Amino acid sequence: MKYKSVITGIGPEALEFLSPELDLNFVIIFNEDAPPELAELAILHTNAALEGMPAVGDTFKLGKKTYKITAVGSEAPHTLATLGHCTLAFSPDETAYRPGCIMLDGEPITRDDLAAGETIEIY
Repeated sequence: MKYKSVITGIGPEALEFLSPELDLNFVIIFNEDAPPELAELAILHTNAALEGMPAVGDTFKLGKKTYKITAVGSEAPHTLATLGHCTLAFSPDETAYRPGCIMLDGEPITRDDLAAGETIEIY
């Protein structure tokens, strides 16, 4: 296990970036101590140690869904380790959209897939 954290909350606007009309397909995660203005936009979770670098081919579990990582941005491991933060883009692209992005192959997460107490895992 490279990373394991527990979801503690879902900001009221956390799923607003999943919009086919706006060509958006991502969510943001942050430690639960994120500033309020960022917490509104994020899936919040407990602080956790990053025990290994996320890598292409790893499994990423978010709530009830599991994905394969297809790309990891250059800054994503650092921000995940220090702030519990990264952008999770639902696309099989093999190049990260942004430096703080992890690309996940699979259908985007839905509100039904997320709940406090569910986990975020990388293995």
